Amino acid sequence: MADTNPSANNRMVLLLIGGIPLTMILAATWLWYFVARGDLDLVSMVGTANRGTLVQPPRQLDDQTLRDESGLVTKFADLEPRWAMVIPAAGGRCDAACELSLYMTRQIHVAMGKEFNRLRRLYVSPDSVKSTPLTVLQLSDGRPAPAADGFAGYLATEHTDLQALTLSAASYSALFPEQAADASTWYLVDPAGWVMMSYTKETSYKDVIADLKFLLKNYGG
Repeated sequence: MADTNPSANNRMVLLLIGGIPLTMILAATWLWYFVARGDLDLVSMVGTANRGTLVQPPRQLDDQTLRDESGLVTKFADLEPRWAMVIPAAGGRCDAACELSLYMTRQIHVAMGKEFNRLRRLYVSPDSVKSTPLTVLQLSDGRPAPAADGFAGYLATEHTDLQALTLSAASYSALFPEQAADASTWYLVDPAGWVMMSYTKETSYKDVIADLKFLLKNYGG
């Protein structure tokens, strides 16, 4: 016999629709809890041949205190949710490895085309941009390095989409230990603030783009 109570049917449909977002939130929370503990290898689970090196277990950016150039505390969780390419630099300067990482990530960002606005770039260092020298004579695209305004001026003209953040030396070591072995290492951070993959100058930009396209397609942000 057909259901003759349309009001009951409508209420059931509304309950189902309302429950979908809650179910997704609970599922995402459960998933990232086990990823953070290192119990799940998310990328291997879905069968992708990732080109970067997985950070296991992932590290949470907001476990450390990040500040903007004015000294104000900046929480990744307070930013618009996006995947982030994070370029760390220590040693009180931006040398050839640092400049190359900035150049490569900028080119990758632009090459993402219509997905550009789903990504951001962060420069993270124990040192303020204003006190950091640019110690290269030639940029990665073959042009001479700017002589005036130093590193801050270079970022302002060449990397206008980049956000610079500072943190303590201890926090830097905790978040980016791979940098000690290879200064060209930079990282991919998911929209929830987990440092989950690293890359170096040895990784082809095409391989990075392949990873990004896969992650944006399957995990949003």
